[in-house]
Amino acid sequence: MPGFVIRLAINVLGLWLATVVVDNLEIEGLGTFVAAGLLLGIVNALVRPIVVVLTLPVTFLTLGFFLLIVNGLMLWLVASMLSDFNVGSFTDAFFGAVIVSLTGWVGSWYVGPKGNMQIMVVESRRG
Repeated sequence: MPGFVIRLAINVLGLWLATVVVDNLEIEGLGTFVAAGLLLGIVNALVRPIVVVLTLPVTFLTLGFFLLIVNGLMLWLVASMLSDFNVGSFTDAFFGAVIVSLTGWVGSWYVGPKGNMQIMVVESRRG
């Protein structure tokens, strides 16, 4: 359960950062941030794999760059489900999704595969 909460917090942080950086991406209220983070996690777990499989030929042709488009579509889908989450255009959803993805990627460095916080200790040996 703590891993779920940590991943939700990382999603919310990424969404907040995206609203700060992208002009026409607006989320009103903390409750909407949490709902958007939760819904984005659900959409990425259930809908995104189906879309990725259906668009596999295009993804191969673009050397994987089409996955950025898929991420933008998932963010746009979440925004269409919440009334206090407004996205001006697909371009805004695309750049917002890039920011959310980068935040999740950096956040996952600290969260292990089971959702536990990982602490790495580096020892230096003196000769």
